[in-house]
Amino acid sequence: MILIVSVVVIGLVGFGGWRVYKLKSQSETTFQVTDSQTGKSEKVTWARTQDGWKVSGTPPACPEPLVKLPVDISLATSILYPGQTRGGDYKPHGGFRFDNQKDNSVSVTAPLDAELAYASRYTEMGELQYMFDFIAPCGYTYRFDHLLALGPQFQAVADKLPPAKENDSRTSTVNPKVPVKAGETIATQVGMNKDRLNVFFDWGLYDMRSKNQASKDAAWAAAHPFSNAQHGVCWFDLLSADEEAKVRALPASDSDSGTTSDFCKSE
Repeated sequence: MILIVSVVVIGLVGFGGWRVYKLKSQSETTFQVTDSQTGKSEKVTWARTQDGWKVSGTPPACPEPLVKLPVDISLATSILYPGQTRGGDYKPHGGFRFDNQKDNSVSVTAPLDAELAYASRYTEMGELQYMFDFIAPCGYTYRFDHLLALGPQFQAVADKLPPAKENDSRTSTVNPKVPVKAGETIATQVGMNKDRLNVFFDWGLYDMRSKNQASKDAAWAAAHPFSNAQHGVCWFDLLSADEEAKVRALPASDSDSGTTSDFCKSE
């Protein structure tokens, strides 16, 4: 099936990400999809409820491999593993560091065809940051955080967001929606530079169709009750074999947790 034309997003609160906020209302995203073989058109709605993600309609098949790397991996010096504790907090997302860069100029591209559904601008240590949540009709969401400079159409979205507040990354619904194709530029600079050059960004990937394997352990699920933890996946495993090998060849960024991950399989 292929995606056609329209998406409707309803709701005021995006899914609570790295910084956790309680869901205050149901959020829905509706895609109009058409079966490329039969020509039949159908609405597919993904709704995030207090009980998790719910779908109505038949989602289209996901691409294989699911995602492409959102960055030139040759620039990266280390990676953050998704599904580990860092800085005393649990992090369902992973990310990349670029410690050899002389400035923040690192382009971030879409890893999967999707729609920009939620966005946030906030400040961290006094520096403006952007965070975007994308939803793909086949049943995945992905998030980028610590974007510093945006592509033109995404900057236009950011300019309409509520004023930035320190450490308040709650998201707002994006309307009209912004479709994005895999490989399209989302950001042109990442990280921070106000006090010192710190070039990095976060990338989290979430399977709306089902909870992850880690959440099947009752004790783990009780300790990690939030949606992004229980739906988080290891994006390493969903890349092409060549891209996965390049990612796994990089050292881990976090000196404490290293390559420990609740989501990623061992080599």
